[in-house]
Amino acid sequence: MAVAFLLYVIAEVAAIWAVGSAVGVLGTIALLIAGAFVGSWLARREGGKAMRAFVTTAQSGRNPEKELTDGMLVAAGGVLIMVPGFVSDVLGLLFLLPPTRAVARRLWLRRAEKRAIRYANQRRGPAMVVDSEVVTPQEQPRQSTQPRVIEGRIVEG
Repeated sequence: MAVAFLLYVIAEVAAIWAVGSAVGVLGTIALLIAGAFVGSWLARREGGKAMRAFVTTAQSGRNPEKELTDGMLVAAGGVLIMVPGFVSDVLGLLFLLPPTRAVARRLWLRRAEKRAIRYANQRRGPAMVVDSEVVTPQEQPRQSTQPRVIEGRIVEG
């Protein structure tokens, strides 16, 4: 983690140095301030959209996982925009724009699912899904007279 932070700081300094060499000190400061203002406006706008989408989805009784993840990514993008630097501004902008946020959401949800499965497997052993029920090796699926389709996978940590 310390190496990643060090690389981030080096990238920020290099980006500010490059921009400063191209447009000068006052131009660099103006770009950083303009980026913060535009980014905060965009974060407020996208945050409001994410909140309205969450409320609408929650009121309809559907699972708001997409809307919650969008809200989290918008908040992270807003924080990154407010951190001084061009690299953080670009990363924050990627979290704020809907097309790139959709990509980040898919990656985040896939990662969260893998971590949840790994955590569950560590705590209670491998599990699989049987007719939308989670069945652990200690339990037996309920007996039924009708054939059932069993789908699922056992994921070892």
